[in-house]
Amino acid sequence: MKKFLEKIRDSFVRVPLSEKILFAKQLSMMSKAGISTIESLGIIKRQVKSRGFARVIDKAIKEVENGQSLSTAFRHFGNVFGDLFVNIVALGETSGTLSENLAYLSAELNKSRQLKSKIRSAMVYPVIIMIATISVISILVFFVLPKLTSVFTTLKIDLPITTRILLGTVNFIQNYWPHLIGGFVSFIVIMIVLSKIPGVKYVMHRTMLSLPIVGKISKNYNMAVMTRTMGLLLKSGMKILEALSTTSTVVSNVVYKRALSESVENIRRGEALYKYLEEHIHVFPPTMVHMIEIGERTGSLDANLIYLAEYYENEVDETVKNLSGILEPVLLIIMGLIVGFVAISVITPIYSISRGVK
Repeated sequence: MKKFLEKIRDSFVRVPLSEKILFAKQLSMMSKAGISTIESLGIIKRQVKSRGFARVIDKAIKEVENGQSLSTAFRHFGNVFGDLFVNIVALGETSGTLSENLAYLSAELNKSRQLKSKIRSAMVYPVIIMIATISVISILVFFVLPKLTSVFTTLKIDLPITTRILLGTVNFIQNYWPHLIGGFVSFIVIMIVLSKIPGVKYVMHRTMLSLPIVGKISKNYNMAVMTRTMGLLLKSGMKILEALSTTSTVVSNVVYKRALSESVENIRRGEALYKYLEEHIHVFPPTMVHMIEIGERTGSLDANLIYLAEYYENEVDETVKNLSGILEPVLLIIMGLIVGFVAISVITPIYSISRGVK
């Protein structure tokens, strides 16, 4: 019973990408220095910040001590290491290049982390503006405008159309805000449930790729992940069929997952990878197909894939920066229009009252 509970607990362990990068880098350095795997893992275990990760490393040490390979030990904790990490370690053990494979894995994972960090950083300011706008509206709706409403009602004056629209909107939100929140939460829950259905999830991901700006970011991001993963696996010595299968488990978009899984069967029948990609040009851009064709013909597929990864990462970075640059002024304008509308709607009747008093 105790072992069963520990297994359940370990299945929920999640390790930040930055810590896995450091883990791979340290293990590579110690392996290169000639320190045994068990001793290296013991040293790293004492340095990691996450208790869950330390517990996983401790169990991996015990498995290696019992005669298991390092990759086999890691495979038992797939929720922590993932297929890519495990396969790179396995290839390194088989070819005797564990230190080199881990160093390369660390470097490539770090590039992926930097890409995600750039996307998050570019969206910080627009999100702050959105939060500020929602906060201002909430304060006006629930605290400021209700007091003005009672004043206007008491004075029984004719209100301009803008003021009536504003007060009507405020009354609607005040009376039905639980229903509005409930409807929004219900919508989110329904979308999450629907996204678990394979067919619906495929349609959702396909639709996302066809959207104007978001689709371009999603497509280039998935291209970057796919090409970098495949390039890393091929450079580490993995066969193309295994590399495609592993890559299909790493990419997040179902459209690319399905395409990569189907390509395995075509290649198994003797067809070149670029031939299959050419038939799915709506998913895989011509630049990628052409570079893979050259790579397959010249025997430099791994290098070409890494080049493509860097190209698509730069594309994502540029698109996100441009999107952020467009969103910032647009959100500021929207916020200004809302505040301006509220100001005009409030000031106009007050001005009318002051003129009446005179």
